[in-house]
Amino acid sequence: MKQIKIFDTTLRDGEQSPGCSMNLQEKIEVARCLERLKVDVIEAGFAISSPGDFESVETIARTVKDCTVASLARAAVKDIDAAWDAVKQAADPRIHLFIATSPLHMEYKLRMTPEEVLEKAAAMVAYAKQYCANIEFSAEDATRSDPAFLAKVVEAAIRNGATTVNIPDTVGYTTPNEMRALIEYLRANVENSDRADFSVHCHNDLGMATANSLAGVLGGATQIECTINGLGERAGNTSLEEVVMAMRTRSDVFAATTRIDTTQIYRTSKTVYDIIGQSAPLNKPIVGRNAFMHEAGIHQHGVLANKQTYEIMTPESIGIRADNIVLGKHSGKHAFESHLKEMGYTLSQEELLRCFQEFKVLCDKKKTVNDADIEALVTHNTKKSAVAEGGYALDWFAVHTSNFTTATTTISLKKGDERFEEVCLGDGPIDASFNAIDKIIKPIPHSFELYTINSISEGKDTLGSVTVKLSAGNETFTGRGLSTDIIEASILAYIEAANKLQQSPLAAAQSQKEKEEA
Repeated sequence: MKQIKIFDTTLRDGEQSPGCSMNLQEKIEVARCLERLKVDVIEAGFAISSPGDFESVETIARTVKDCTVASLARAAVKDIDAAWDAVKQAADPRIHLFIATSPLHMEYKLRMTPEEVLEKAAAMVAYAKQYCANIEFSAEDATRSDPAFLAKVVEAAIRNGATTVNIPDTVGYTTPNEMRALIEYLRANVENSDRADFSVHCHNDLGMATANSLAGVLGGATQIECTINGLGERAGNTSLEEVVMAMRTRSDVFAATTRIDTTQIYRTSKTVYDIIGQSAPLNKPIVGRNAFMHEAGIHQHGVLANKQTYEIMTPESIGIRADNIVLGKHSGKHAFESHLKEMGYTLSQEELLRCFQEFKVLCDKKKTVNDADIEALVTHNTKKSAVAEGGYALDWFAVHTSNFTTATTTISLKKGDERFEEVCLGDGPIDASFNAIDKIIKPIPHSFELYTINSISEGKDTLGSVTVKLSAGNETFTGRGLSTDIIEASILAYIEAANKLQQSPLAAAQSQKEKEEA
């Protein structure tokens, strides 16, 4: 079996897609999930793009021990210097530099001749090589490049020290047959091709990212670049869960394997969706809610007789537990901790105590507490540590509403040792609650992008998960609340989003501007 490296760019290409931004603590949480998943390479960000990106790359490089950590860089000295400064403390640092090679990009974006691009690629790979041995070179828009010229650039990159060469389908233009042929061509026509891994990075604009990546493997690629849930610019990237499970399920076709711990796929997918305030489409391959459900009678009959009649993989293989043991109000802390470990969660004592206390409260509110409820509690509580210090927290609230009077909310928030109370009217209890929070927190001008309510499990006493997204400038700020009381869940979600907004560089810049004007 050929070993395929999995290069995950959720924290770079995925995070830069609209509505998917993450703060530092959320990026670290995703990085830890990726480390448990055992991806080979984590592309932690684009270090030179902003101070925040540099900090996140640097922090992840210090934190992650079992994966290569990479930073993206343009083929420019300043970019490469910043990338190295950010990743140099990693257990295995990688600099990932790129330059475009298609006629369209060279003429209109770079305004460079092919000869200048070739010279620049060679020089910048050599420059990066002085910092570390692990260098990846990407030929942006490779699939719309002249193959003969692309081969020259790839050969020069390898000759000057590139240990991985990436062939991106930057705009999702190519087809599986073309991708396979291109990798085969480069393998055959680049003299030093045996000295580097060949990688594919496919976008999904025509819905062929997964197919194109797998075709690349058939053509000789030894690395796939992908993201959790297929996040990425425009229509997204190759979905990690899809390519990994395709190679595992159809090993007879691909004769390839990865080091991915597939039982961590579902947890990682859900963590990323929760952080960006989204959920998997019902029919999303591998991780969608319907991926292992059977409604048609003929399907149900077949599955009852033998699961393989309609299931080509098992829910357990991606980390969905079938033995959904129910814990109750009489369950002790030890049993709760033991069950969490069986579910794949290892918490600090502080997190465990907080989750156990909320579990007990939930047991008094719900007749049945199952794995979905426990997973939601754990995910939400471990996220609490991600909220920057100094933010507001809910103290208490009281709501009065009916269908013949204006809704009124009185709310008390605490910040450190201080408490703040406000009362507001609104068009319903949620609007009144949000108005009261605004009077206390006074967030900078923003638009309200999203408000969604989802039930965690079945039954009218289920936990409700509320997601709120606020938008300011070109950034989004996501908050999530969890409670059997949907108004409380909404308040918690809005407070979290408003805290993130007020603690952002945008708020700091607005505050500085107001001081200067005063």
